[in-house]
Amino acid sequence: MKIFAALLCLFIVQIIGILLLEYRRPQRAVAWLVLLFCCPPLGLLIYWFMGREYRLSRKLKTWEAETRRRLHRHAEERSLAVTRAEDTGNPELTGRSELLRLLSGLTESPVTGRNATRILVNADETYDSMLEAMEAASEHIHLEVYIYQDDEIGEEFQDVMIRKARQGVKVRLLLDGLGCRKLSRRFMRSLSAVGVEVHRFLPPLASLPAGRFNYRNHRKILVVDGLAGFTGGINIGDEYLGKDPKMGFWRDTHLKLEGDAVYFIQHIFLKDWQLASGERLSHPRLFPIHACEGKEAVQIIGSGPGAAIDASEAMIFGALSAAEKRIWIETPYFIPDPAILRALKTAVLRGADVRIIIPDKPDHPFVYNASLSYMDDLLDAGVKFYRYRKGFMHAKVWIADGLLASVGSVNLDMRSFYSNFELSAVLLHPKRIEELAGQFQRDLEESEAMDMAGFGKRGKAARAKEEFCRLLSPLL
Repeated sequence: MKIFAALLCLFIVQIIGILLLEYRRPQRAVAWLVLLFCCPPLGLLIYWFMGREYRLSRKLKTWEAETRRRLHRHAEERSLAVTRAEDTGNPELTGRSELLRLLSGLTESPVTGRNATRILVNADETYDSMLEAMEAASEHIHLEVYIYQDDEIGEEFQDVMIRKARQGVKVRLLLDGLGCRKLSRRFMRSLSAVGVEVHRFLPPLASLPAGRFNYRNHRKILVVDGLAGFTGGINIGDEYLGKDPKMGFWRDTHLKLEGDAVYFIQHIFLKDWQLASGERLSHPRLFPIHACEGKEAVQIIGSGPGAAIDASEAMIFGALSAAEKRIWIETPYFIPDPAILRALKTAVLRGADVRIIIPDKPDHPFVYNASLSYMDDLLDAGVKFYRYRKGFMHAKVWIADGLLASVGSVNLDMRSFYSNFELSAVLLHPKRIEELAGQFQRDLEESEAMDMAGFGKRGKAARAKEEFCRLLSPLL
């Protein structure tokens, strides 16, 4: 009886501990309590290693702040900040200064005006453009990815990095510790042997004791000579080329940038490099004066745990709140928080055309079932959902009226909002917004609309599975 009482007290202490630590996000608290009830002896232990709030030590905070100021100064000195809606080149933004102020207040990266961008659709086009830029490098190559596969395309990137390193180009490769856990030591040694610097961001074994295992670097970044930058949804692997027989065709979107915005992509890479390697890089040659004559307005938004503002969520919420005609979204994972749910429903009430394309073929069934649990309510509210049938939908694209569009690594889920280090490029130029809208419409042709009548016919077992997955969805 005493043992039972002791175990009950321990269980109650664990519940109180989670409630005290997660009071700011009730949905996460509920998810952790469900996990605690499923495995009561280990619930708090799992939380301690995987769920604690991401915090930097005082030393690292001071170090990062000093580096941030130095890097930011280099970037600001060489770029043209856009502070008036009339200067964005987008007529729809005229008179919408509140939206521009919101964007400018989200991060330290301003909206910049001297940029040229190119939308890259799918991996074939993206890899060709990335490899071409890397081959032309004369000073440095900075590559950061969540997943890097040691397969055919991975070896092609490896060959270019080795060749350029032998030519004297400084090559730095930053890999997420969990996403790239399968990379072999042979692969690492082959790069290190020729001078390529490789570091892992939060390796699993090292991040567990610090309670950071759950925080992943989901960014996809390539910066070449500080003049060309790439970001979007594509990692390095044959599956993105449609060579995975299970997933088939892989639909994705990436972006090539030149001009001011590259300075701020470089800024984010160097901050991540410092956290992973301990090396502080801030030489002015990393921010060379560019000759880009483009006049597109672009903002780079980096977000991650520990920041004062959840910039990715705030950007999306702001766009949803501002749109009056259309909100078009492509996302592989749909697990919105309460604020985004309300914003979607409110947009429909305003008369906006809200359309969301998700995969028909899931790569993570648990996450997919959690996504489906949100559909009944939103379909009934007037949000239109479509399942992409041609293959796997992995693009992360947001379009709000003709005001702005976003391409990046951010999924519409709580992991991207609160737990991952992410990066998005917000595009304000009308031509690029309509180019993304045109691709969205082509993707709609390859998709099947979901309707309440058909979706509502699924059985009780399917609904129960979806609701259980939804309870844990804040952790996904």
